[in-house]
Amino acid sequence: MPKMKSNSGAKKRFTLTGTGRVKRKKAFTSHILTKKSPKRKRNLRGATLVNQADEARMKKLIVK
Repeated sequence: MPKMKSNSGAKKRFTLTGTGRVKRKKAFTSHILTKKSPKRKRNLRGATLVNQADEARMKKLIVK
């Protein structure tokens, strides 16, 4: 049986934290920034964790 391949797109977008959770970038930060408040844009800069319901699927994609 050949080895499973990890998903190249997911590898670039998600990282595992030290405790095993999956970290991701926030969306809606690339264009149409004029109508978004500075506070909202500042909040979008940071990373956040993937929802626990989706965590198992994301781990399958990124783990080799």
